[in-house]
Amino acid sequence: MPDLRLALPACALWTAVAVLVGVADAAVGVALACAGGVVGVVAGSVGASVVRRRCAAGPLRRSLPLVALVLAAVAVGSVAVAAQSPSRASAGLDAAVDASETVTLLVRVDRTPQRVAAGFDGGARWSLRGRTDGGTTSRPDAVPVTVLFGGTEREARACAFGAVVRVTGAVTSAEPGEPTTYTVSVRDDVAVVAPPPPWLRWAAVARETFALAAAATPGDGGALLPGLAIGDETAVSVDLDEAMKAASLSHLTAVSGANCALVIALVFGLARLAGLGRRSRVMVAAVALAGFVVLVGPGASVIRAAVMAAVLLIGLARGREADGVPALALAMIVLLVHDPWIARDYGFALSVLATGGLLVLAGPLSRVLARWMPRAAAVAVAVPTAAQLACQPVLLLLAPTLPLYGVPANLLAEPAAPVATILGCIACAVLPWAPGLGQVVVWLAWLPSAWIAQVAVFTSRLPGVAAPWAPGLAGVLLSAAVVVAVAIVVLGRRSSRAASIASVVAVVALCVGAVAYVGALGGGLVGRALALPSDWQLAACDVGQGDALLIRDGDAVAMIDVGREPEPAGACLDRLGIARVDLLVLTHFDADHVGGLSGVADRVGRAIVQRPVREADERTLATLRGAGVPTEQGRAGLSGRLGELTWRVLWPPAAASGEADIGNAGSITVETDGKGLRALFPGDLGEEAQNALVASGAVRAVDVVKVAHHGSADQSADLYRRLQARLGLLSVGARNGYGHPTATALRLLAENGSAVARTDDQGMLLVSAGSSSGSGRSVIRLWSERTPDGTDSGRPYPGYGRGGTWPHEAAAEPAQARPAPPRARSRSFRGTRCGRRPSSSSRGPRGSSPTVRCAPSGMRSRPKTPASRSATSMRATTRPASSSRSRAPPCSASRA
Repeated sequence: MPDLRLALPACALWTAVAVLVGVADAAVGVALACAGGVVGVVAGSVGASVVRRRCAAGPLRRSLPLVALVLAAVAVGSVAVAAQSPSRASAGLDAAVDASETVTLLVRVDRTPQRVAAGFDGGARWSLRGRTDGGTTSRPDAVPVTVLFGGTEREARACAFGAVVRVTGAVTSAEPGEPTTYTVSVRDDVAVVAPPPPWLRWAAVARETFALAAAATPGDGGALLPGLAIGDETAVSVDLDEAMKAASLSHLTAVSGANCALVIALVFGLARLAGLGRRSRVMVAAVALAGFVVLVGPGASVIRAAVMAAVLLIGLARGREADGVPALALAMIVLLVHDPWIARDYGFALSVLATGGLLVLAGPLSRVLARWMPRAAAVAVAVPTAAQLACQPVLLLLAPTLPLYGVPANLLAEPAAPVATILGCIACAVLPWAPGLGQVVVWLAWLPSAWIAQVAVFTSRLPGVAAPWAPGLAGVLLSAAVVVAVAIVVLGRRSSRAASIASVVAVVALCVGAVAYVGALGGGLVGRALALPSDWQLAACDVGQGDALLIRDGDAVAMIDVGREPEPAGACLDRLGIARVDLLVLTHFDADHVGGLSGVADRVGRAIVQRPVREADERTLATLRGAGVPTEQGRAGLSGRLGELTWRVLWPPAAASGEADIGNAGSITVETDGKGLRALFPGDLGEEAQNALVASGAVRAVDVVKVAHHGSADQSADLYRRLQARLGLLSVGARNGYGHPTATALRLLAENGSAVARTDDQGMLLVSAGSSSGSGRSVIRLWSERTPDGTDSGRPYPGYGRGGTWPHEAAAEPAQARPAPPRARSRSFRGTRCGRRPSSSSRGPRGSSPTVRCAPSGMRSRPKTPASRSATSMRATTRPASSSRSRAPPCSASRA
């Protein structure tokens, strides 16, 4: 059984600082309370020993020192938070945030750039961390910042660890508890004003030389090799990165304990061959470890592994082997006191949990498995399983799915990983001095790297690669319960009756839970399939901050844009049972409209696109050509049929010149009509282009409009007045950072009598046209995946009522109530309490305003009563969105 005495204070410290960094003002109070608790426990322990010195110490007395140590650890962590919090803020940057000013800062790089999601232009974007080193905004000193910038791979590599860069851009405050206090979104190029100091410069040269040599090797193996050897993922493509994550192999490119252990073992072996003594070998290994940390960069997982390795080396120097668990606990304490904000770093958390899982669970689990398989096979299975189990609760916070093929993929890839790492490190060290020999070693390292890449790609394409799991805190707690149950089974002592009973209970709980999970998974798949309406005509896929819309008539399907990422777009088609897309319209080449193309391209029969003008545009067209999809340029006048529906392109004009047919202003705008439903899809047209579209005379009244540019404020009142849409679809991502949808856009829709449905709050949206009611009114039916929760990512907005699946309330902004606009005619709502909607000043082309019929699931409809005819003051509800995937009752809007 491992020694856990130091692990308990370390875990208590971790938990405490993870909470306190988000509420730093409470740190002093917690420190005083814990210090008082330590004094009380010590005093109680001394008093008990005096009174009962002749009595044997009971369990309570024996636990008092550990309790005091836990309280002392929390007190030290609280003091660290309280002491460091003031130095993390800058009055000048706070003022710039409040005034939305552009700032220019000098930043010393602490963490080399990491690739993040592509920008709207499809170009690569990067994130680096550093501390300010002077600038034009009150010259803040050593304030932690995150810098987001666009650029090439070479430009990103220039921002090496220790370099000073000049950045200019908009600054925003990060959430409390984040590793950095501010985020700077760079508008211009990042300028390197000072290279790293000499003791760091060699690492930048070695990294770049190794990266260039690896880039000369073919395929994904060359892109992955720097990541396996030194954690440099700059060359890893988005597709390969997603494949590594899907196969649970991404830990191989996250430098941590395994890499440090390999480096130390290699140096130890060479030092032994050289005849060095134990202490000399330890000193050489310590120097090599320090150099390796500088080479790979001081990431959270790297520093954790290095500190733990240093503790173990000190034990070896003293002639005694240190226990792994106390060494890990000591490394945690040192790092958390030095930088409490590391407590919320996913890299740190996964590194600690994976190491702890290997130290605590791998051995006992291999002994259990050895009863049914050979010892070597048991160890091979136990190692990745233990690490996966320990990390799974945190991994669920990143994606609520279970990697079904993670362990088999690791069994295939793990034998190659040490070979690639060792050969890569040797090549990195040799290349600056002997380029020819170094290139040979690079090619040798490429072989295992290419194997790992192929395992990742193959695994990621298997069916059911990720099984769904409960999201949020509930999913984390369920996963943690599974880990605890497994630990009880493999760690329980069979000689103890209580331990045996606990093991039996844990086994039964695991079996029952597994059966329940499989049943829920199968039932959920069937339920979701049955829950979807079969007669839908329009669909807005939930793809985050981007557009992906579908139009259908029978088996004929058209798709307008594909979102930012391939997986959500492909998943939407799979869920709706769409194997072929007859027509794809890419309204323009921004990444949030074309980034998901690779997930659907193999299903497309024909594509309409904008005029390409950038390299990124040509890459999009190359993806279509690679899938054998014919393309043509979209211009006004282009039209066709989709089943019994008709479609026509309204914008850009056929005679457009200059920049009128590219970018947002040239978004291909499509109108579809038929089967009782007319809809308009204006892409990201801004106000000026919308006005020009209205002036062209091509715009007609519609039933449904996809709100332009995700509901930005750049909208034309004339367009929406002309459209008189009964329903506005907002394809928008939660917490998108752009303020979409804006109050301006929501107010514009309300003033023109349009109800609103949005993907960030309601998930997938399906629209169909029902038969006319007895009064001759046509009916629009809306199905939504979730019930709206009435919040806008923490910021209240007008638009949502108090029940059902279709919100109908648009109201004044938070600061003030807005009077209802003047009415040209009476517009009222009748039905259940789905919320209220203001009267509209616009005269509808087809008579009076919509009526709404909606009832919450499982409830009877109430008697119809008139709803308010005036705008109400905006009220945000705190009711959380439903996570149910069952079919919600449709709300119907009808107009005479």
